[in-house]
Amino acid sequence: MTKNIIKIVGMLLFSALLARGTAADSVEQATITLIIDDMGNNLSMGMRAIALPGPVTYAILPHSPYSEKLAIAAHINQKEVMLHMPMDNLEGRPLGPGALTRNLSRADFQATLERAIRSIPYLQGVNNHMGSQLTQYPRQMAWLMTTLKEHSLYFVDSRTSRASIAGITAQRSNIPNLDRDVFLDHDPQPQAIDAQFKRLLKRAKQEGSAVAIGHPYPSTLGYLENVIPKLDSMGVRLVSPAGLLVVRKSASLKPSAPDDTSPTITAMATATQCLITEQLDRQLVNCG
Repeated sequence: MTKNIIKIVGMLLFSALLARGTAADSVEQATITLIIDDMGNNLSMGMRAIALPGPVTYAILPHSPYSEKLAIAAHINQKEVMLHMPMDNLEGRPLGPGALTRNLSRADFQATLERAIRSIPYLQGVNNHMGSQLTQYPRQMAWLMTTLKEHSLYFVDSRTSRASIAGITAQRSNIPNLDRDVFLDHDPQPQAIDAQFKRLLKRAKQEGSAVAIGHPYPSTLGYLENVIPKLDSMGVRLVSPAGLLVVRKSASLKPSAPDDTSPTITAMATATQCLITEQLDRQLVNCG
């Protein structure tokens, strides 16, 4: 009996050590997510964006001329699709069709959002288009999250305002959520995009992960066409927003450093974490 216990413990420890290396590689490697906003109005630039290598994600404007066609193309290319939801902004800039505004009643607000969601196939998440004003409104953000929860969609706060409460509202509503860390192309000059991309990588290596938003500009797409194939050599991996949510969840479940006085407990904790990570990975595959 004792020999069997020792054998089982030994096998568990060996498996745990192997799994720990794998988990560390997958969780601790610097990870970035790239979202291309404002998709839907230009077919040729939209298709060029979808042709970018790797799991780049596309945020598509509702009711735009090519929204459905580009969403289908992205899905066929195994890319993640988001709704780029227009919302009230402080600058008074035109919002385009199907926008959410502060003057809408709750019924009209949610009906407008429902129509936008239905207009784009294969959605997995939503982010705000503009929204520097509306994302500061608690009531409207609560309405937004109620609808997203009904559709099992995640939310990415584009952070068009430092005063945005959208991300906090998503957390309180138990909506999977991310925040934008870097805008790649406020200035679309190649040198400026390069500086912003390096800022993204620096943040990802310091924090473990980071989210960037860009647009289907020729300069942005040209830059990404060149740099994405080089990410592996930079020690950085690219994942979709759903993938990043899994990575961050896995990191939060990672066991503490091993205690030499209790190797069995440590191994069991590590093995449990690996099983949980496996389940999360399966969930991600199912999301696709």
